[in-house]
Amino acid sequence: MRNSGLFAVNLRTEYLVDPIGIGARRPRLSWEVKSDRRGTTQTAYRIVASSYLRGDDRWDTGWVESRDTHGIRYEGAPVGACQLVWWQVKIRDNAGNESPWETAWWETGLIPSERLGATAEERSEWQARWISLPGLEADPEIEKPREWDGLVPAPHFRTSFDSTGEIVQARLYVTARGVYDAYMNGTRVGYTTLDPGWTDYTRRIQYRAFEVTNILREGENVLGAIVAPGWYAGYVAFGPQCRHYGATPELLMELHIDYDDGGERVIASGEGWRAATGAVRYGDLLFGEHIDARRHPAGWDMPGFDDSGWKNASASGVGSVPIVAAVAEPVRELDELAPVSVTERAPGTWIVDLGQNIAGRVNLTATGPAGTEIRLRHGEMLNPDGSLYTENLRGPYAEDTFLLAGTGDAEEFAPRFTWHGFQYVEVSGYPGELTADAIRGVFVGSDTTPAGWFTCSDPLVNTLQHNIMRGQRGNFLSIPTDCPQRDERLGWLGDAQAFVGTAVGNMDVAAFFTKWTQDLRDAQSAEGAYPDVAPRLADLADGAPAWADAGVIVPWTIWRTYGDTLLIEEHWASMTRWMDWLERTNSDLLWKNARHHDFGDWLSVGADTPKELIGTAYMAYDARLMAEMARALGRDDEANRYDDLSRRVATAFVNAYVSDDGTIEGGTQTAYCLALHFNLLPDVLRPKAAAHLVADLEARDWHITTGFVGVSYLCHVLTAHGYPDVAWRLLHQEGYPSWKYSILHGATTIWERWDGWTEERGFQDAGMNSFNHYTLGSVGEWLRRGVAGIDTDGPGYRSIVIAPVMNRTLDHAVGWYHAITGEIRSRWELTSDGYRLNVTVPANVDARIVLRGAGTVTEAGVPIADAEGIRSVEQEGPATVVSIGSGTYTFEVTCDPTVTIP
Repeated sequence: MRNSGLFAVNLRTEYLVDPIGIGARRPRLSWEVKSDRRGTTQTAYRIVASSYLRGDDRWDTGWVESRDTHGIRYEGAPVGACQLVWWQVKIRDNAGNESPWETAWWETGLIPSERLGATAEERSEWQARWISLPGLEADPEIEKPREWDGLVPAPHFRTSFDSTGEIVQARLYVTARGVYDAYMNGTRVGYTTLDPGWTDYTRRIQYRAFEVTNILREGENVLGAIVAPGWYAGYVAFGPQCRHYGATPELLMELHIDYDDGGERVIASGEGWRAATGAVRYGDLLFGEHIDARRHPAGWDMPGFDDSGWKNASASGVGSVPIVAAVAEPVRELDELAPVSVTERAPGTWIVDLGQNIAGRVNLTATGPAGTEIRLRHGEMLNPDGSLYTENLRGPYAEDTFLLAGTGDAEEFAPRFTWHGFQYVEVSGYPGELTADAIRGVFVGSDTTPAGWFTCSDPLVNTLQHNIMRGQRGNFLSIPTDCPQRDERLGWLGDAQAFVGTAVGNMDVAAFFTKWTQDLRDAQSAEGAYPDVAPRLADLADGAPAWADAGVIVPWTIWRTYGDTLLIEEHWASMTRWMDWLERTNSDLLWKNARHHDFGDWLSVGADTPKELIGTAYMAYDARLMAEMARALGRDDEANRYDDLSRRVATAFVNAYVSDDGTIEGGTQTAYCLALHFNLLPDVLRPKAAAHLVADLEARDWHITTGFVGVSYLCHVLTAHGYPDVAWRLLHQEGYPSWKYSILHGATTIWERWDGWTEERGFQDAGMNSFNHYTLGSVGEWLRRGVAGIDTDGPGYRSIVIAPVMNRTLDHAVGWYHAITGEIRSRWELTSDGYRLNVTVPANVDARIVLRGAGTVTEAGVPIADAEGIRSVEQEGPATVVSIGSGTYTFEVTCDPTVTIP
C-alpha cells in the first residue's frame, strides 16, 4: 500500500488509578493522525504488542475498521509485574494510504497479587520494608518555638551491594512517607522533586519507577535517599500544624536488576540499611529549608564511604495502605530565572528582583568562612519603602538559611524539600557583594506539557495570557493548589472547578486531573459529600456549593476535552453518591443544606449573591452534566433520571428566585451568569435576564463584580446572548476592578482578589491576600473558545467548531490548541473590507467554520463553493458556515466582522 504522507504520531500510553494499585495492567493506547492531504480521515488501525525481555507476542488486533485513535484499551495477554511491553500501530486512510509502523512502549510496575483471601500486605508485590531513622528530633542548635518541633533534619539512608555480570536493565521503585531525593553511585536519580507528591497517606501512597541501568557499575554500588517530612509529617495548611499523617519521614525503595543470563536481583530497603542526618537540618514545605554545609557527609552516596558512625535504620512492614503507581507527571524544576536587579537596601541586606512572581526556590552560590550564615526571605511584593512585603504569608514562613562549610571554593546551595511563592528575595549575611550571577530563581511545578496559547495585537491582553499561564504553572504542583506562598497551599475544589476550563486549554492536564479525581474520591465523606479541599484535611467541612460540585464538573470537563469515558466510568459511583447526598439533604430541590456550609461568590466586589441561589443553580447544573455523562456510558435510564432532576431543580430555581420580568433575586452579575450559563430559565426569560445583566454592568460603568463563582462564565454568557461587545469592553477595562488593573500595576500572575492592591488603599487585608492565585484568570477559556473561536463539537475534539468572536479593538488574534487529536490553529486579522481567517484542522477531524457577517467568501482566492476540501456551505442568518476536513485553509470575507451572531 502507498504511504503518501500518512503517519501515526505522538503515541502515548495512559493509565488510571485503581483501588488496588494494579496500575499499568490494562493501559489505554492513543495516537494522532498526521497527513499532508486535505480531508484525511483514518478508516482502520492495527496494533501489535510484544514483551521486551521475553520476545513473545502479546496482542495483535488485526485490522480494525474504526476512526478511533484515543483510549484504545489493551486487550492482549495479561502482563505480569515489572515487564516492558512494546506496541506498534499502523493506520489506513480514506484514500487507501497505509502508514508505516510507529512504535512506543509501556512498562508495568509492582502489581499486587489478586489472590483471594489475602491481606493487603500479603497481596503486595513489594519486597522492601519501610525504614526510618530512630530517635529523629529537631536540631537543638536551631532556636525555634516549641510548637515548631516538627522541623526535623532530613534523614539520609544508604546501603551498598556488589553487582557482577552483564546488566540488561535496572529499575528503581521509590516512594516515601514524606518527600525524597534518590541517589545511586553519586548521581541523583530521576530529576524529579518533592516526590511522591501529595495524597491522603491513609488511603494511598504513590510510587515512581526510574531507569537506572546506566548508573550501575561492576563491583560495589551504593543506593540511598534523603527524605524530608513533606506533606506526610511536615507543616501543612493553616498555622503551625504538622504530622497530619505520621510522625517521622520514612523511605520505601526497591531496585530490580535483570542480567543477560536470565537472573534477577532485588535490593530492597529494610534491616541492614544505615541512617544518619546530614546538611539539611530541616526541610519544610512552609517554613523553608535550613542547610548547614558543615554537616554534609561527603561521599555518602558513593562506594567506599565509611558509615560505621551511622545508625541501623528501623524497619517496618509495607502496611495495608495501597501503594500505587503515580499516573500524573512528576514535579520538576521547570525553569531558571536570572534576576532583573540586585539592590543593597542596607549594609549586608540585598533585595533581589526576579522580574516575575514564581513558585519555586532560589539557588545561591557563595564563598566565605565556615559557619557564615546567609538568610533568604521570600515575598511577592515590596512595601512602599522598598522593603520585603511578607505580611500576607501569615507567619514566619518561606525562609531559607545556608551555613557555609568554608571550603575556600564557591559553594552552591540548592534547596530541595521546600518551595515558596515569590518575586523578591531578601538576602542577608552574604559574604561580600551579592551579584546577579550568584543567584537564580528556580520555577517548580508539575511537568505538564504546554497544549495551547493565545496572542493578539493588544500587549496587555498578551500579558494577561502570560499571567494566567504562570499562575497555572505555579499552582499545579502535585495538586491544584490555591496559592504557593502562605500557610495554606491546599487543593481547594472551588478554585479548581472554576479554572479547569482554562487549564485544559493551556496544558495537557489529563493525567494531572486523573490523579486529583482519585484524591476527590479518597476525600469524599461517608455520606457522599465532597469536601472543601482534596486531599482532605480533617478540620475542614463538606458539601459547599461551587466547591463540592468540582466532583462532577472536573471529570465532565476532562471527558469533554479528551474524549475518554474511562475516567468518568471510574468516577461514576462517586458522583452518584454525591447526587444522592444533594437530593437527600435538599428534599424540596432548593439548597437548604442543614450544615449551611458555603462560601458564596467568594471575593466578589460589592455584590452579594444569595448562597441558596448558588447552591440550587449548581444542583441543576450537576444533574445536567450527569445526564450527558450517563449517555456517554450507555446508562440511558440514569441519563433520563438526571435530565428529569435537572428540569425539576431548574423549575424550583425559577419559582423561588426569578420574577416574570427576568430579574433574579440578588440582582448580581453572578446570579444572572449562573441562570443563563446553566440553562435554568425558560426561553422567554433568557433575553430579559441577559438585558438585566448588561444593565448592571452599565450601571457600574462596565466593571466586574463577580467573584470566584461567576467570573469564569461572564464573557461566555455575554457572547452567547448577543452582547459580545460588552464582553470585549470588560476585557479592555483598565479601571478597578478589572483584569487589566492589576497588570497596569505590575502584576505578573493573577491575584487572589481584584483589590489585592489598589492606588487608593494599598494592600488588602494581609490575612488573605495572595498575588498568585489562578481563579480570576478563568477568562482564559473565553480567549481560546471565544476570541480565537476554538472549541470541541462533542467530546474529544474529534469534531470541532472554529467560530472566532472579532472586535475592532484588535487588529488580529491567534490561538492554537494541541488537542488529543492534533494541533488546531485559528488566526484572524481585520482587513480594509472585512477579515481574513486562517485555520488548521488536524487529520481525522471534522470541522465547522463559522464566518460571521454577510458578504463574499473565498478560500485561497477561490470562490468558497469551488475550493478544495469544502464539504458544504450553509447560510445561518448573517453567518456563513463551512464544513471542512483536515488541512490548512485561508478564508477571505468581505463584510463587517463584528456582526453579532446570537
